[in-house]
Amino acid sequence: MGFSASVSAAHPVCLNRPLVFQSSGRGTRELTSEIDGTLSDMQAHEGVCHVFIHHTSASLIITENADRDVQVDLDSYMARLVPDGDPIFIHTDEGDDDMSAHIRSVLTATTLTIPVREGRCDLGTWQGIFLWEHRARPHRRRLTLSYQGSTRHRGTE
Repeated sequence: MGFSASVSAAHPVCLNRPLVFQSSGRGTRELTSEIDGTLSDMQAHEGVCHVFIHHTSASLIITENADRDVQVDLDSYMARLVPDGDPIFIHTDEGDDDMSAHIRSVLTATTLTIPVREGRCDLGTWQGIFLWEHRARPHRRRLTLSYQGSTRHRGTE
């Protein structure tokens, strides 16, 4: 006997899962495969995935994942736009990168909404979901993934 999948469209679900990631310090870390894996564990099928980061000095972005130079260029541009240690900042309790990290987070996003199709994030060919750490040092980052939609149930044939 094998497994067959059936879809429960009559009773949409709302499921939440905590996710924790360790950053390596300033820069991006792709999360696409971890998010897709979590959706698979949730038996997600067709719906919407919301990802929220519980921090004010890191953010979430969708950007190109085929060429690492894109993320390097984003970091370079953001460093020019919001430099660490700018003399106009008064909030410097945690160092020169403190206030600049908060501003970078506000300029980007702390939440993403992504369509889910056939149990995976329905992203474009070159798109990936990234955690963008704005602090210079590594940090432990907590996210919540929420899924709303139909689920896939496994049964026997």
